Amino acid sequence: MIEVYRAYLACLNERRFDDLDRFVHEAITYNGAPMTRGEYRDLLVGDVTTIPDLVFTVDQLVVQGDRVAARLWFDCTPRGEFRGLAADGRRVAFAEHVFYRFADGRIAEVRSLIDVESVREQLV
Repeated sequence: MIEVYRAYLACLNERRFDDLDRFVHEAITYNGAPMTRGEYRDLLVGDVTTIPDLVFTVDQLVVQGDRVAARLWFDCTPRGEFRGLAADGRRVAFAEHVFYRFADGRIAEVRSLIDVESVREQLV
């Protein structure tokens, strides 16, 4: 599972969003809401549009069975507004805690929590 997850992050970092079908089921759940792979792709594309220098860096990674838990670290420069905050091109660093459930080797469920408070403190 570790190799699959790292390949998924490489796919994101290389902006190969058309390859998501290798890593994500057609129908997934994102933070409790049903979503298609296309909608998930649009979410990710929106993130890199707002933050062109976004790089998904693993800080901590735990894998158990069909579950992956990661603390991802970002050091980036959002354009305009980010998560309701006026970033206006200022550099910020923050963590995302994300939990995945895999089924048949692909992502079926994502639960994500971004440390928006840390971003807010950096922008004040």
